[in-house]
Amino acid sequence: MTDTSIDVMNSTRMAELGRRVLRGGDISREEALWLFDLESSADIHDLLAWANRIREHFKGNKIHLCSIVNAKAGACSENCSFCAQSSFYQTGSPKYGFVDPEPVQEAADEARRNGVTAVGLVAAWKGLNEGPMLDEVCARVRELKASGKTRPDVSLGIIKSQRVADRLKEAGVECYGHNLESSRRFFPKTCTTHTYDDRLETIGYLKQAGIKICSGGIIGMGETREDRCDLAFSLKEIGANVVPINILNPIKGTPFEHNPPLPVLEILKTIACFRFILPRQEIMIAGGRTVNLREAQSMIFMAGASALMVGNYLTTLNQPVEKDLHMLKDLGLDPSWDSHGFTDQETGGCGCGDDQVETEAALA
Repeated sequence: MTDTSIDVMNSTRMAELGRRVLRGGDISREEALWLFDLESSADIHDLLAWANRIREHFKGNKIHLCSIVNAKAGACSENCSFCAQSSFYQTGSPKYGFVDPEPVQEAADEARRNGVTAVGLVAAWKGLNEGPMLDEVCARVRELKASGKTRPDVSLGIIKSQRVADRLKEAGVECYGHNLESSRRFFPKTCTTHTYDDRLETIGYLKQAGIKICSGGIIGMGETREDRCDLAFSLKEIGANVVPINILNPIKGTPFEHNPPLPVLEILKTIACFRFILPRQEIMIAGGRTVNLREAQSMIFMAGASALMVGNYLTTLNQPVEKDLHMLKDLGLDPSWDSHGFTDQETGGCGCGDDQVETEAALA
């Protein structure tokens, strides 16, 4: 079979999968693995074009912006191999206790100025139990919600009690960040102080409390394409509302410090495959994008991304928010979506109503 014949067959098969997703259908794991394994730059660019169509179909030109506050830094008891804040590694990362109200309100003010939908309070610890610390966390959340400046999100680790999840909901938490990190198969290579099932249990408590789920993972840790594929299907299974894709930024002193960077096209292809598998979810590009994508950052939206983490990360710097906003403007994308709620992603996705989906589906 000639190269030209193979190109035509690949293009035809990709178009079939893309049209199926646009019509509201799903692709199988086998079909997704075929997409993940595409190698030629021509096929990958064809894949990106279809992912862009899917993004526009389900999400329009709105881009969801989020930011985070390192609410409790360093000395974490967990041994996550990618994390500068683990007490197991010597990285020089800052260490401090749970933040006072002022830095949180300053972050909310900045978010408001830049049209950022949500500010997430992120804590470096194993998890949250009932007691004084939960009281303090709930107080910060209530203060942030009462300000009306942004949506208060949190990422507070493992939860072992339905009561903790219920109290967070009562305080005003709408969305909780809790990444699966990678596939079940690869997870033990990222952490051994807690399990994949601990994370699933936490997500179960949160969903029972009526809290939306922000869950994704990190690519570039040494996982295979199959691991990335299985992560995407696991996120589909748990019903994640927002799916952050982080790209490993190797930190000196961590076990992953010598991991080689992923090629830019491999990163973009991964984003596009996630969009095929998760067409209605907010796919957010978060940590590691400036280091790994450099001048190709704007291509994440062509690859299907519909959300962006802006501002600095937990222990590493990001590019200025103003540069991100300028990039979005140049691409004709709208970061001004400021809804604090979520719509049903099985019918419309975050920020996309049923009417829009039905109208677009009729045109497909």
